[in-house]
Amino acid sequence: MKKMKFLVLFLCFFVHAKGNAQCEVKNRVQADGSMIYYFEPAVFYTTKSKSLKINIVTDKEHYFVALQPMPFPEKKEGKKIKDDLIIHLADSKTYKLAHYDTQYRRNDSIMQVLYLIDDKDLDAFSNYEAVSAEINMQGTEFMRSYNFKLHKNAIVEQLKCFLKKEEN
Repeated sequence: MKKMKFLVLFLCFFVHAKGNAQCEVKNRVQADGSMIYYFEPAVFYTTKSKSLKINIVTDKEHYFVALQPMPFPEKKEGKKIKDDLIIHLADSKTYKLAHYDTQYRRNDSIMQVLYLIDDKDLDAFSNYEAVSAEINMQGTEFMRSYNFKLHKNAIVEQLKCFLKKEEN
């Protein structure tokens, strides 16, 4: 009987620890002194020639989808990316996210493009996994399309973590 209680206690601890690790929010101070909160990017798409990592970034007021495409254009060309992101969710609807900023980080070894999630669309992004996206990548081929195969629910999970923390 003691072994059974220990096993149940251990499993509860393991499940709780795994659940908390899933909501491991990181933060970083921006150049302007403001704080942003984010998760490690999840790989949504990968082939031998290109890949796309996605994560959610917030300043606690707004939520952004952050894309890290590979390969990416040089800084001079990449700063020309100003078009909106078209993303399709599992609810069979298409969403347009406004371009917010294009950043080059870690000595220009990573390019990140931020797209603002409209407040009215937060519920959809919190409940339906991402299916595909279309991005106008100036400086590379004209339009990139990605049909997501990996971690399609990462946006849902990350948004739920942020929104849950705000409620507490």
